[in-house]
Amino acid sequence: MRILGLDPGSRYTGYGIVEKKGNTLSHICSGRINATKEETFAQRLAVLHTGLHDLLTEYSCDVAAVERVFAGKNINSTIKLSHARGVLLLATAQFELELFEYAPTKVKQIVTGKGRAAKDDVAHFTKRLLGIHGDLAEDASDALAVAICHSQLERVNSRLVSNQT
Repeated sequence: MRILGLDPGSRYTGYGIVEKKGNTLSHICSGRINATKEETFAQRLAVLHTGLHDLLTEYSCDVAAVERVFAGKNINSTIKLSHARGVLLLATAQFELELFEYAPTKVKQIVTGKGRAAKDDVAHFTKRLLGIHGDLAEDASDALAVAICHSQLERVNSRLVSNQT
């Protein structure tokens, strides 16, 4: 199973693709879509959509996982993040990917064992779990953490779905 993890942002969106075979998890690719050079917010959203579309055209994935939006202190930032997230959800829907959403605290808990872990800890454990050496952009690390979270909870999610039918 190939899992796309997404860490939405209106300027930088992190992505990470991992492949799960049995109990083995492999890093396929990761990085970030950079929309900072665009002049308007609408243009940045278009860059995010095109970037994710191009990524999914190059790397076929089975499912997508994304962090849920949390209400921050700055409502304008939350709204912009929600718009960016909506564009990413649209792109995953266009590729007919089943989408799973996880709270940031759940992602941190699964990857580090602590729901309130620092970003540095998330990056450390993410790189360790995937055997990555060298630096990762923070957005890419967070996206890979979301993909790892889904890989660990995938069996639970499929049981929940089967119990609802």
